[in-house]
Amino acid sequence: MNYISYYNSPVGKLTLVSNEAKLIGLFLEGQKFYMRTIQGDCIEEETDIHILVKNWLSSYFKGENPTLSVPLAPSGTPFQLSVWEILLKIPYGSTCSYKDIANTIAKNRGLSSMSSQAIGSAVGHNPISILIPCHRVVGSDGSLTGYAGGVNRKMALLELEGIQISRKGSDLS
Repeated sequence: MNYISYYNSPVGKLTLVSNEAKLIGLFLEGQKFYMRTIQGDCIEEETDIHILVKNWLSSYFKGENPTLSVPLAPSGTPFQLSVWEILLKIPYGSTCSYKDIANTIAKNRGLSSMSSQAIGSAVGHNPISILIPCHRVVGSDGSLTGYAGGVNRKMALLELEGIQISRKGSDLS
């Protein structure tokens, strides 16, 4: 059984979905791929996991750097999971590029290269927004690129973390 609850954040209403023991989804209202990885019925009920996540989010939106102690269980392909593991290693207040992630995946797999577009697709399908910080991935020139929750929300999350990104060269210009 899946459990669903909601959190009103500075970037809009968030939908939290958990199973018995782990967070399986955190979606921004209206984001691309909203709830696509969630299988089975959802009961609207706030669980202990939801309380943990909401406490984390409250700290995060106050501009703090909370420690992630929430058990996560995103559903995806082995490739997507490997990309999301890298996202979890991007420090608060930092960014990395799709190309950086592609180079890391290629190195880990013993390949000479990896497509940045494949990385972008995996990043875009991340079912646990904010906690798995896909908003911290930018273009190789440092510009903003797409974000399943909307580029303006990506900008707001980065600014919250003290990261200043130029709108020049982004799809916000």
